[in-house]
Amino acid sequence: MATPTFKFTGMDERNTPKTEQLRYKNRGDSLTNLMNQSDLPGLKLHYRGKVGDMYDLGEHLVLVATDRISGFDVVNAALIPQKGAIRTQLSRFWFERTEHIVPNHLVSTDLSDMSEAVRSHQDQLDRRAMLVRKAQRVDIECVVRGYLAGSGWKEYQNQGTVCEQKLPAGLRESDRLPEPIFTPATKADTGHDENISVERMADLVGSELTETLKNLSMQVYQYGADHCAARGILLADTKFEFGFIDGELSLIDEVLTPDSSRYWPADQYEPGHGQPSFDKQLARDWLESTGWDKTPPAPTLPAEIVEQTSQRYIEVYKLITGEVW
Repeated sequence: MATPTFKFTGMDERNTPKTEQLRYKNRGDSLTNLMNQSDLPGLKLHYRGKVGDMYDLGEHLVLVATDRISGFDVVNAALIPQKGAIRTQLSRFWFERTEHIVPNHLVSTDLSDMSEAVRSHQDQLDRRAMLVRKAQRVDIECVVRGYLAGSGWKEYQNQGTVCEQKLPAGLRESDRLPEPIFTPATKADTGHDENISVERMADLVGSELTETLKNLSMQVYQYGADHCAARGILLADTKFEFGFIDGELSLIDEVLTPDSSRYWPADQYEPGHGQPSFDKQLARDWLESTGWDKTPPAPTLPAEIVEQTSQRYIEVYKLITGEVW
């Protein structure tokens, strides 16, 4: 595949905005105290996000999905048991099944394929570590929506559009769209996702790359939606990240996990309001109910919300893969 011309905007070597890294350093709460593992001796911490960490092995990276949970961009003091491991294993499941559509960065999730420095932390990393090839990331989140929810629903109520794309009048919250739509997003200086138009994306990364990313995103979404529909799940929307590996456009980061997607139980689907979901929405709803002003620190999630959220991750893993967790 020929490499299209595109532009980067303020990236460091991971192509993550430096303001995003500084935000976590200056928040006033200690992420180390909120982790399900501390820094790992013998491994070079390359980047720490809200719910995942990245270690640099030279030619490769190890992505570690922790049990941390964030709500409204603030990491909570509570941990969600099994959440990180399920994210990793679902990413593996989907990477393996979509590589006929687009290459990806996954090397292995088996610790035996990783270095001794990684294997020495087996008790902390088992099932939650992903060995990946390094990529030059395209700084766009490629979002595909099959249903009207979240920020798309908010924009539609005000303007009748989603990311400036006109939709039919009279749609209700959670309605299935006439056909899936591609609605990209980029990162603002504060680190919050910012929806943009396809035209704005083309200005940022070029029209050829925009069209390629749109087509690949739609194909992977449709593959995932068809797989899930046969298992009683609606894939309402999802977001993908892409990067170049040795000049080849590849799917990176995580893919079709409950943290990057809205999964709804089909047998409970009822448009006209929000839907029950297999993700952290329960935790978000509880945080909203407390009257919290969404600045750090967040109220600590109670035990019953932690347990119910964990069970939702476990349940969707079983439904998608057919395997008991």
